[in-house]
Amino acid sequence: MTEAATRHKPGTPCWVSLMVHGLPATQDFYGALFNWDFHPGPRQLGPYVRAMLDGKEVAGLGQLPPDHHLPVAWTTYLATDDADATAETIRHCGGTVGVGPLDAAEAGRLAIGSDPGGAVFGVWQAAAHLGIATAGAPGTPVWNELVTRETTAVGKFYQAVFGYESTPAASSDADRSTLCLDGRAVASLHGVGAALPRDRGAHWMTYFEVADTDEAARRVAELGGQVLEQPREARTGRLATVADPEGAVFTIVRSAR
Repeated sequence: MTEAATRHKPGTPCWVSLMVHGLPATQDFYGALFNWDFHPGPRQLGPYVRAMLDGKEVAGLGQLPPDHHLPVAWTTYLATDDADATAETIRHCGGTVGVGPLDAAEAGRLAIGSDPGGAVFGVWQAAAHLGIATAGAPGTPVWNELVTRETTAVGKFYQAVFGYESTPAASSDADRSTLCLDGRAVASLHGVGAALPRDRGAHWMTYFEVADTDEAARRVAELGGQVLEQPREARTGRLATVADPEGAVFTIVRSAR
């Protein structure tokens, strides 16, 4: 298991969180799939728990208010040293801020925004809670990719807000690019054109490491989820796109070593 950095550089994906309608059932699903256990999170966020793996924080799960009928989806949080300044930059660069900035008790300060293409993401200014505390083992978030209509304009947005360098994919027939900080790849953009799902629109996709992609996909189905794209080989490893019982989509991957 590789220990994550204690404090994430601004722009680095530092946390993933999921808001659902049935928190206990969702805990059961992910606990069985990823071997997570759960500790209470900040009370200001309503019913909220932190998913733990071997005593290290890896993700958050929360309960939506009964009158909220929002799509259930994993949210990628990007690190910042100043959530208020980042929120202002998001607005200035053509994005929107729908929540915050607001304090999450002593844990930190957050905002939820969306890019010009409509993809929702979070901003996290760490205080007591630094974000994902471990990486590399099965059950940990391993990658984040923005799935959008086209990458050129939205890529400029993320570069302006977070200071990324963008590297286009080597293949000329794919609208893909990698976002880097100080020469290190931290996330990717994938333009899919008309193939963008109508029911989801542009979105950030969370990849979770697994020991065996095929077995994990079978386990998703056994636990009441769905396998949306069967296990397949990719440059980054063997992966499958799946959804939990409430419909939150994520990718499981056995990374190439």
